[in-house]
Amino acid sequence: MKFHIMTLFPEMVLQGLNTSIIGRAAEKGLLSIEAVNIRDYTLDKHKKVDDYPYGGGAGMLMQAQPVYDAWKSIVDRIGYRPRTIYLTPQGTTFTQPMAKEFAKEEDLIFLCGHYEGIDERVLEEIVTDYVSIGDYVLTGGELPAMVLADAISRMVPGVLTNEESGSTESFEGNLLEYPQYSRPEEWMGKKVPPVLLSGNHQKVEEWRREQAILRTKERRPDLFEKAQLTEKEKKLFS
Repeated sequence: MKFHIMTLFPEMVLQGLNTSIIGRAAEKGLLSIEAVNIRDYTLDKHKKVDDYPYGGGAGMLMQAQPVYDAWKSIVDRIGYRPRTIYLTPQGTTFTQPMAKEFAKEEDLIFLCGHYEGIDERVLEEIVTDYVSIGDYVLTGGELPAMVLADAISRMVPGVLTNEESGSTESFEGNLLEYPQYSRPEEWMGKKVPPVLLSGNHQKVEEWRREQAILRTKERRPDLFEKAQLTEKEKKLFS
């Protein structure tokens, strides 16, 4: 998996992603992360990439030319037009199934906007996916790009050391993750549930499944409505 992140702040992106699990995966060659500085492709001698929007209004708009040329440099280098994701509040809300889908790609381009947005004409020309990380506005697309890169990376084979960890976390089957406990057995008067100490793996899995369903129903009823439950579970937890 190769991430190509088009941005005005390459240092921010690289510092955020070249650490921890993703950084180790990049060192192993499982991932590659490059930040393409859009300013490097402007024709303006002062390195300007924005201008006033036609029709008036507050703020500035990123111009089409430097964005397109930055994108074209990536496409020419890799030899084809990969999926290009524009991070915007107007996009489809990012989900775990989307992370799995994107993880199947060999290359992904992320476009990080700034100011009041980007000239619509270049978006029409290069963008394949409009993605949001939530119904709120940030100062730029760098943080959303890092969120997507992190979530997608975890779905790439070999990135997670424990093969199960990517398939038992929250949102698998539209369920939240079950509660977990570590040593000591008792802390501040709170004890580890006895079933986790029983050594009975079947009972442990049944308990975890039950707790995941209960937690989802309590905390995310919107997910619970879409959860993949058996007929028995539907009757039990309805």
